[in-house]
Amino acid sequence: MYSEAMSTPERLIESTRELLWERGYTGTSPKAILERADAGQGSMYHHFKGKPDLALAAIRRTAEEMRATAAGVLDPPGTPYERIEAYLRRERDVLRGCPVGRLTMDPDVIASPELRTPVDQTLAWLRGRIAGIVEEGKAQGQFAPGLDAGEIAAAVVATVQGGYVLARASGSPAVFDAGVRGLLSLLAPRTS
Repeated sequence: MYSEAMSTPERLIESTRELLWERGYTGTSPKAILERADAGQGSMYHHFKGKPDLALAAIRRTAEEMRATAAGVLDPPGTPYERIEAYLRRERDVLRGCPVGRLTMDPDVIASPELRTPVDQTLAWLRGRIAGIVEEGKAQGQFAPGLDAGEIAAAVVATVQGGYVLARASGSPAVFDAGVRGLLSLLAPRTS
């Protein structure tokens, strides 16, 4: 399943990331992690203090990956609207959901300040980055000067995260796509 060049700790982290996305924290047993990672019985405890330590490494990796993916579409040149549009329309496995967003629905992750922190930080980073782009758009006259950049950023993130939930519930990405189209029509640049 994993490259032979991948170290045991890397395989453990990657298998934990996948299992957290699929099953949540409680459903991710050490046995399942070891089986998926094709690792020996004591290897998890050799490289990590235990399941919480491994889960934290996996959550941090997932958060870093989400930030890098978002930055890849938010940072390139383009108008503020085009960059937000690129973020909203980027290719996603909508029916699988967001690996970071799914963690917010996991009571064990939310109950642990240590596990919750990378999730909170990533979502805060995303809102902040989008708010900065909205401010750029306001300064350029592309967006109405009275818009609250923080509220718009929260609406963008809520549209994506809520879109995942609605798409999974309906079994179709159509409702996600409809939410994106609706938000983009509300954000469409002003024409003087």
